[in-house]
Amino acid sequence: MITNGKKVLKGSGCEAVYTSCEFLLRYITGIGPENGCAIVDKTGTTLYTDMRYMEAAEKLLKGTDVTPVLYKKSEVLARLAGYEKVGVSFNQTPHVEYLTLQNAGVKMENIDQHLSEAMGVKNAWELDNIAKACQIAERAFLKLLPEIKEGMSESEIAALLEYEMRKLGAEGTSFATIVAFGAHAAVPHHETGAEKLKFGDEILIDFGCKVNGYCSDITRTFLFGDDHKHGEFKKAYQAVLTAHELVKEQARSGMTGVEVDAIARNFLNEQGYGKLFTHSLGHGIGLNIHEFPSVSPRGETPLQDGMVFSDEPGVYAAGEYGIRIEDTVTLKDGKVKSFMTETDRNLIIL
Repeated sequence: MITNGKKVLKGSGCEAVYTSCEFLLRYITGIGPENGCAIVDKTGTTLYTDMRYMEAAEKLLKGTDVTPVLYKKSEVLARLAGYEKVGVSFNQTPHVEYLTLQNAGVKMENIDQHLSEAMGVKNAWELDNIAKACQIAERAFLKLLPEIKEGMSESEIAALLEYEMRKLGAEGTSFATIVAFGAHAAVPHHETGAEKLKFGDEILIDFGCKVNGYCSDITRTFLFGDDHKHGEFKKAYQAVLTAHELVKEQARSGMTGVEVDAIARNFLNEQGYGKLFTHSLGHGIGLNIHEFPSVSPRGETPLQDGMVFSDEPGVYAAGEYGIRIEDTVTLKDGKVKSFMTETDRNLIIL
């Protein structure tokens, strides 16, 4: 396990960093116990937790620079009050906790931007967890395909996919699984429901799972039988697939999110689908399913090796069809590397 306490402290400009936010605890220490907190200073990282987690913490953190100790509120507040400046995520600190820290004399500095940027570049351990989460998601999808039958509901298919991911070792889903039949797919974040599958329907599934807190994100769009009424759908599908692959071929480290988004957006504009591409090309992926960096028309930050984001162009014709093809990808040696290696992006017809 590679922990991130030193990385967070180094760029914070503070004498210490403090958090009680569960995902930030996991980022800094490698684990995220409930009702815990962490302090990072030049001596290392201290994880404060209770007896429910102490045995597991001691085992998991052995050999790292993180020391687990039993939580005592008065000791934590007294320690924090002794620093000249403590870096805190204002976005992830509840107001009541902020007031408690302030009343204890803790001198706080907002480091949200620094935390966001630090989390955007993954270390080897984080990349490995994301790779495992992607592998589980793909393998679960491949197990799902032969189980899909006419008359099944969107919710049934979602439940079966989530069950397969759990069986393969996922600790949970990255977000609520989206399964959309037919025209429902034209709503990018359709709420999975009771709609029954019919021959000839398109199916869009947007899903992902977690490993050690790290997320995967994948979307596949395909047909349940071919009723020969999908000429425009197939044409649009090929355009989306080409846009998706162009990003993998042309995106480079040093390009901004705006420039990478434009690779797909410009192509879809040329093909006449620009107005139907209604969302950003991608978003950062890590402990949160949406995080830094932004790969969008507003993403001004240059992308770096080690960043992880989605490549998900889409076309949505209201009341007719929706298409999205999504991989979780990273930048390595200046080029795009997809974590999705086992599923086909070409149009599948069951």
